[in-house]
Amino acid sequence: MRRRLAALLAALLVALAPARAQEAETFEIGLSTDVISVGTNFAGSQLVVFGALDNADQRILRQGRYDIVVVLEGPRRPLVVRERSRFLGLWINRGAERFSDVPVSYSVSATRPLRDVAPRETLQQLSVGASNLPFNRVESGDIERAEYVAALNRLRAESGLYQSTHGTIQFVSNTLFRANLTLPADLPVGRHVVRAFLFREGAFLRNRSQDLWVRKTGFESRISNYAASNGLAYGLIAVALAFLVGWFGRILFKRD
Repeated sequence: MRRRLAALLAALLVALAPARAQEAETFEIGLSTDVISVGTNFAGSQLVVFGALDNADQRILRQGRYDIVVVLEGPRRPLVVRERSRFLGLWINRGAERFSDVPVSYSVSATRPLRDVAPRETLQQLSVGASNLPFNRVESGDIERAEYVAALNRLRAESGLYQSTHGTIQFVSNTLFRANLTLPADLPVGRHVVRAFLFREGAFLRNRSQDLWVRKTGFESRISNYAASNGLAYGLIAVALAFLVGWFGRILFKRD
């Protein structure tokens, strides 16, 4: 009996040896730059995200069943979406919906379409994809809010602030990959977050994140800094300039 137990234990240890030898996959990311300067002539740019995958299962790697999703999320701010209609030649507000925490910009780059990367429930839990962000989750029957959410996503997509592409992440070797993200011309200033997600056969493994800062430069930067540190004086100067411009325009176009 003891010999049988020893033999079974030895066989079990041999069977578990490959699993122990295979460590969990890990990966790291890096950015082509961590600061983007925005001036009056800024017309958009490209951000490259580099990554390295370690301890990958070579069989799964050869079969292309690892997926990478890279998300660039802009600053979160409150937002009000208003519905307007024309009445007697005037545009009037018919309704409004307030959202408390909306990314000003949101870009996604993935190896494949998100629906093929992971189940929707997983993507919603991770808030991956514009349609899976918390403010997009509308309870059944709330048709009015769903219409405002759809309008918000449509307007952001039309302005280039919300983007989603697939096939834009390339494995340049067995373990190295790169993702190209297009930055719009009206990229908001502030702290942006780059998040990379690793999936294996539809299962989420882990994620990494890095900060990207967008800052104003030149004359716009000086005005912004002055307004932030001297709010009252900035407001008074703005009102005075508006008054002077109006008064000068009235004198210039005054008719006898």
